[in-house]
Amino acid sequence: MSEDLHILLVNNASETRLQLRSLLEKAGHPNISEAACSRSASQILRSLPVDLLITEIDIPGLDGWRLSRLVRSGVFKCKSDIPIIVVAKTWCERIAETTAREFGVNAMLAMDHLPKLGQVVRNCLSLPEETLRRPRALVVEDNPDTAEIARRVLRHRFEVEIAVDGSAGLAAWTARRHDLVLLDTMLPEMSGPEVLREILRIDPSQPVVVMTAFSSVDLAEDLMLEGAADFIAKPFLADQLRRVCELATRREDYLVSNAQFASRVNQVKERTEAYRKISEDHQRLLDNLNTIVLELDQNGEIQFLNRAWTKLTGFSLAYSLNKPLAAFLPQDVEGVAKWLQPLLEGKIHESQGELRLLDKQGEALWVEYRLGAVPSADRGRAIFGCLDDISERKRTQKQVEYLSMHDSLTGLHNRHYFENELRRLAATSARGKGSHALVFLDLDHFKVINDNFGHQHGDALLRELGQLLKSRLRLSDTLCRLGGDEFGILIPAADKAQARLVAEEMTQLILGHRVEIDGQETGLSCSVGISEVNGKFANPEEYFKQADIALYVAKRRGRNRIQIYDPKDKENDELRTSLDWVRRLRRAVDEDRLKLYFQPVMHIASGKIVHYEALVRLDLPETGIALPQEFIPALERAGEMALLDHSVIRKAILHLKETPELQRVAVNLSAQAFGDEELVPLIEKQLRDQGVEPRRLMFELTESASIANIAATQRMIKQLNELGCEFAVDDFGTGFSTFGFLKQFPAEYVKVDGSFITHLDRDPIDQVLVRSMSEVARALNKKTVAEFVHNENILNLVQSLGIDYAQGFHIGKPLPLAELQFPPAPLLQIN
Repeated sequence: MSEDLHILLVNNASETRLQLRSLLEKAGHPNISEAACSRSASQILRSLPVDLLITEIDIPGLDGWRLSRLVRSGVFKCKSDIPIIVVAKTWCERIAETTAREFGVNAMLAMDHLPKLGQVVRNCLSLPEETLRRPRALVVEDNPDTAEIARRVLRHRFEVEIAVDGSAGLAAWTARRHDLVLLDTMLPEMSGPEVLREILRIDPSQPVVVMTAFSSVDLAEDLMLEGAADFIAKPFLADQLRRVCELATRREDYLVSNAQFASRVNQVKERTEAYRKISEDHQRLLDNLNTIVLELDQNGEIQFLNRAWTKLTGFSLAYSLNKPLAAFLPQDVEGVAKWLQPLLEGKIHESQGELRLLDKQGEALWVEYRLGAVPSADRGRAIFGCLDDISERKRTQKQVEYLSMHDSLTGLHNRHYFENELRRLAATSARGKGSHALVFLDLDHFKVINDNFGHQHGDALLRELGQLLKSRLRLSDTLCRLGGDEFGILIPAADKAQARLVAEEMTQLILGHRVEIDGQETGLSCSVGISEVNGKFANPEEYFKQADIALYVAKRRGRNRIQIYDPKDKENDELRTSLDWVRRLRRAVDEDRLKLYFQPVMHIASGKIVHYEALVRLDLPETGIALPQEFIPALERAGEMALLDHSVIRKAILHLKETPELQRVAVNLSAQAFGDEELVPLIEKQLRDQGVEPRRLMFELTESASIANIAATQRMIKQLNELGCEFAVDDFGTGFSTFGFLKQFPAEYVKVDGSFITHLDRDPIDQVLVRSMSEVARALNKKTVAEFVHNENILNLVQSLGIDYAQGFHIGKPLPLAELQFPPAPLLQIN
């Protein structure tokens, strides 16, 4: 039974013994003893019955061969014929097999083939006599005396078989394939040379020793040329025969071993060539990388680099290798050592960041590094990593940082930088470190220069004035372009009086600066607002507002003035409110919080919705939806209605593009729109860019605003009519000389003011007025729209009075676009 089989493992490596034990136990052999040296193995063999020995060749004390020899000699308690298996790390198969045969070893097993151990054990246990057999020799000799002499000489070394003629000898060899053939040349029936040729035809490696008479030495030479291993002349001496046969056997071992060795050498050459090719391929790959690949030893010295290093730095690889990396860095050597030390000590396993390299010209280059440390057998810990050139990225970052803090037109600091500096100065004042001054300077009527001479000349003038102002300020002062034609100055450690002196100098500079453009000379002036940064406010924006208010006051009081913010000035409160709304509007536009609500306008006769009026709302984070009456008066006082007009037009045209169901939208224009020369080009561009038909966009102008500037109104309406847009007079009936004005006003629609409609069902005078307006409009070929139609009675009345269209809560409330419900039928087309 395999469980009863006692196996002795002899190996000086505990890991190998553990591996062998595991394989044997899996094969069903649990009864195992272990020895780490030959002395321990001898003690076990003397004291315990061992059934199988597995040993390494190289063991302390006796080697595996001699230990096997002792077993076979019978000096131990075990049987002398127990199976012996030698496990070897490295070996030459033929030499090992021959040696094993000499020392009575049953099987050889390489470490690479350890998983076969179970099968080898089974083979040794089932065929022990096969694994221990002596070499076989076949003597083919027809002379009985000579054959007997050969048998006696060779019997101690070989198992000898005799064949009396050539045919019998060839048959015996064919059946048993002897390790050695001793062949007489002169044989009956089939001659020795014929037997030799047939054997070598079948197995060219078979060792054959031919026996010849002294007179046939030439024949022996011929037979050796045909493949015989050796020859011996008869009569021969015993030692002579023994030596020739041994050499013949060894010769085969040598030839096979030599072939095996040559094969190993070729394999090594092939692997070496393969590794060389892989190495060259990898080197080519590394050399074609733009990334620098490097290796540092534990002293921070460079051990490997690819050619990207030379491309970037200009230093050759030969020059750079074995030099400390610190030699190529602008940082101090101790700093680099401290930087690498955590990696070398194993405190961290990888590191990444940015550093500067010095190229061959001494210029600094920025690189991004990624380093890792691994144990190195001969150098403690080695650092491997790569460096990527980020110089261009750094230059771009620097440029972006510069642009984020500077005005691209003038090169001065910009609003963002100004606000940061104001925040810093406000913080110092809050800590009781004195007051500072904030000065806003706005060029008067600069728009005239842009309109008359073009923006190119206007931009050149802004650059010129920026440098002029900067030349008169201290290094500690901060001059910024805040936008458009507005400049800001921060004056540290200054009160209002000192700020006024600076402002006066700036205004005189601008007044004295004569500008000649295209042969025409023109002068400039500016308005200035000043506030004191005194630490009283937690929010620095309050100082900004104060200077802004003071600037607006200076403009309203005639321009070319210096105004210091005075909290007791009532005009400031009104301006503060207006400017607050201006800031809220700008923020709402930037954050897409300007919303359009849409109220339907119905064709009374058909009952169909023909278009929608766009009504603006501001969605403010702090208070919610703000209605027009809350912010439009403030924007008008601040002169900022153009921003609202432009923003509403952009959004309305975008909605028309994205929502075809809207069909047509009416947009209200402010009174300031008539003086806005950018408005018509903006409308034309937006319609073209969004691909919206002009006929889908109409505009409404209040009667009072239109009367205030009839010439400008007529000019604008003419321009927009030429684009394909139509107009309506809003709030009709509230102005003076209404009917006479209507005759001059080229509008397609007249919207009767809601004050005449709200009480129409209870006020006969309103009914008379509405009928009159309807009749006049019809006489002038204009369509009428009644506002504030809030119930069915009023709707029936306006229809009876000749009104064409109705708008009001009874028709539909103003709703955001997402809440509108469009009628399923196509909308009525208006001609």
